[in-house]
Amino acid sequence: MTEDVAQRYRDLDLWPAGEVLEALFEAQLRALSALKPALPAIGEGAVAAAQRLRAGGFLAYAGAGTSGRLAVLDGVELWPTFGFSRVRFLLAGGEEALLQAVEGAEDRYEEGLAQGRSLGREDVLVAVAASGHTPFTLGALRGAKERGALTVAFANNPETPLLSEAHHPVLLDTGLEPIAGSTRLGAGTAQKAALNLFSTLAMVLLGRVYGNRMARMRVQNRKLRLRGVGMVREMAGIGEAEALALLEAYPDPALAALVALGLDPAQALALLEEKGVRGALAEVRR
Repeated sequence: MTEDVAQRYRDLDLWPAGEVLEALFEAQLRALSALKPALPAIGEGAVAAAQRLRAGGFLAYAGAGTSGRLAVLDGVELWPTFGFSRVRFLLAGGEEALLQAVEGAEDRYEEGLAQGRSLGREDVLVAVAASGHTPFTLGALRGAKERGALTVAFANNPETPLLSEAHHPVLLDTGLEPIAGSTRLGAGTAQKAALNLFSTLAMVLLGRVYGNRMARMRVQNRKLRLRGVGMVREMAGIGEAEALALLEAYPDPALAALVALGLDPAQALALLEEKGVRGALAEVRR
């Protein structure tokens, strides 16, 4: 469907600018509405992923073109937001493809297969492709499955190989694009939102959120330092100066709080990985 021409927009280039914008806006709303029926599948995938990741596995993202770049965008934000660093990227064309199109990269099935085979049973592969047919991404999915990795797939067309072969398929039924085949529009919007939902839920399930706060975030600037000081004070019951000093040494609010409560850093980190923030705090306060 993402390649078909929508008759409604056939004369789009002749429309007034305001009407073009209105049509694009409406298409974005339709794209987001595609997430509602997909929520159960997204949730099931996130729960299964969290189980693997809790055991120490890597979260790998695979994709090509727009889908690949959106996948990378989701993955790179997990470290600063949740302190989760076990992330890998299987991107058609490699890092060069982040900034420019790489000729024929998405068609390299064998390359995707080889990269997928680099994963193991404890790992999770998130494969993203609007068409559901992209050779590189399909190869990565098949290679990862061969090695026993858990596979989650996001695609915008039904009954496609990527969805039929993934352990946890997620259909984002965004329909025809306003500009035929331009999946950076509706399909891309739905993918970005779905990836946000999936990875955020997985991080919550891993205990990297305390209440609704980013307790495992990386404190890397003044704004985050102020935010982190408040969290450390709340979790450990200490003063501002002590909390600030601990954050300078351990730029992870939950880790800093556990050190303040008497654990050495290695013990604190191990406890956080095992039990999550709330569980670790409860353990120390017994």
